Amino acid sequence: MLILEYSPVAALNRTFALAKARGKEPAIAEAEKLNISNSHFYFSLLGNLYSGIDRYRALSHFKAALDLAHTDEEKTIVKKNICKLEGSDEERLNKTN
Repeated sequence: MLILEYSPVAALNRTFALAKARGKEPAIAEAEKLNISNSHFYFSLLGNLYSGIDRYRALSHFKAALDLAHTDEEKTIVKKNICKLEGSDEERLNKTN
């Protein structure tokens, strides 16, 4: 699929599948090659991949995703991920920009 016609969404899906099949480290290496800096999905994926490995980097990626998210639903999902990493409760979810 990626060879026939490049698609950033297909590349992100492949990276997610790679994380499930081979682990987070190989998926991080592949994701960072993509450098899709205008997509909140890209930064959310990196945030999830770094979760449990590097909390600071995970938070940084989730905050970038929050800045790029368009809808309230997308922002809520990203905020929940940030709150999980910060050890926050649901009340702080509403205070996160």
